[in-house]
Amino acid sequence: MPCHNARWMALARTSSTLRRGAAPKTAWAFLDGKYLPVADAKISVLTHAFNYGTGVFEGIRAYWNPAHEQLYVLHLTEHFERLHRSCKVMRIRIPYSVAELSDITLEVLRRCGYREDTYIRPLAYKSSELIGVRLHDLEDAFTVFAVPFGTYIDIDRGVSCAVSSWRRTDDNAIPARSKITGSYVNAALAKTEAQEAGFDEAIVLTQDGHVSEGSAENIFLVRDGVLLTPPGTDNILEGIVRSGILKIAEDERIPVSIRQIDRTELYIADEVFLCGTGAQISPVATIDHRTVGDGEVGPITKRLKAVYFESVRGDNERYASWVTPVYTGSAKP
Repeated sequence: MPCHNARWMALARTSSTLRRGAAPKTAWAFLDGKYLPVADAKISVLTHAFNYGTGVFEGIRAYWNPAHEQLYVLHLTEHFERLHRSCKVMRIRIPYSVAELSDITLEVLRRCGYREDTYIRPLAYKSSELIGVRLHDLEDAFTVFAVPFGTYIDIDRGVSCAVSSWRRTDDNAIPARSKITGSYVNAALAKTEAQEAGFDEAIVLTQDGHVSEGSAENIFLVRDGVLLTPPGTDNILEGIVRSGILKIAEDERIPVSIRQIDRTELYIADEVFLCGTGAQISPVATIDHRTVGDGEVGPITKRLKAVYFESVRGDNERYASWVTPVYTGSAKP
């Protein structure tokens, strides 16, 4: 019996690790113009981006649809368009077009051969091996890898949130609209503060006290049947999932208002949810120990979730352009 229990505990640890995005032995990467196993994809400890956070990245999901025998990459083009914009902010020269980056990513996924939900991480970064803070006169590099990945936040049970004491970084300090590796220290501080206080997630405010986003997710509220979300000028990441939800809301004839949101509106909202590539659509049950609505997932959140999850797995014809199939010869709607 002890051996039996130990074996199942080991399996459970392995499964938990994969859900968090650890790399299995079958994982492949693209680095320095070559495809190679993730175990062989290494950089020097002197790498500028490792020392100073001078890199940009994307998080891309691919969803396995067993009925189609297909892995669908969500918003592949849009993610690499945003990566190019982030590179422009950080003065990183990326030698690949959006189409070339997409092709490289699909090849990495085919080499991995995953038949499960997957997370893809492209990175463009300052690769010079030297000490000294700057962006100019440095070499640049690009890599992308993929690992199995399940849920980042519980998407069925409503999560508990706390308004963080940490404020969102300002566009004139570290621009949130670019996915800069070093800027995620801000998210890490807010997330750890929330979780060590017993909450699932953090909600961060702008310097002037308006709602910005979650630690690493965009935020939506519902008040009196209207879907609310902060504007890009409130130091949010201009999220690709956020844009998709706004499109679904338009198609579903749900009224939308993009405007500044006060902190106390979080406490009186009928519905609140977080969204992002990692978080997907995650309903919020409580904020600062106050129940959101009646504590259940609200009707507008349910509608948006239903359409979204049909779409990402290639089961909704209206949003077929959102997904790119990885494997050739498989069914697609």
